[in-house]
Amino acid sequence: MRRAVDRFINNNKKATFILQLTAMVDMFTILIVFLLKSFDTSPVQVAPSQNLVLPHSYSMKAPEEVLKVAISNEAILVDDVKVVTLKDGVIDKNEMDLSDPKFIKALFDALDEQAQKTEKIAEVNSDHKFEGKILLQADKNLKYGILEKVLYTSSMAGYTDMKLATMTYE
Repeated sequence: MRRAVDRFINNNKKATFILQLTAMVDMFTILIVFLLKSFDTSPVQVAPSQNLVLPHSYSMKAPEEVLKVAISNEAILVDDVKVVTLKDGVIDKNEMDLSDPKFIKALFDALDEQAQKTEKIAEVNSDHKFEGKILLQADKNLKYGILEKVLYTSSMAGYTDMKLATMTYE
């Protein structure tokens, strides 16, 4: 019996343990891929313009990098540049086209200028093209008639793909 125990102890002294890292590396690789895939950031930052309260929504779709138009009760801005002044949510009659009561001349000129810039860039850079996308930030207390005129004028300028920005509930 003593010999069996001695043989067992001697055999265990000769054995060496080699740590197998393959399974552990595989596990960490899968964990890193999962964390990178679940990490979500939006490269587009949409900050509401001054004096603008956006309506709330449950939508979670991230915005794209497109031309931004902000409509408050005081002004209409294209890429943070005031193009039309509103007085208590009403557009001055001088800003409107006399033959078409839904057409805002100054807004059309600003949007058309932006479209021409994009088309000039597209001539040099084939990856960049004019897609007619626009992101509208409209005050939640804005009269629908103003929003309708902005939508109409935007479509006349070639911006037919319009998204409305909202605040998400948290």
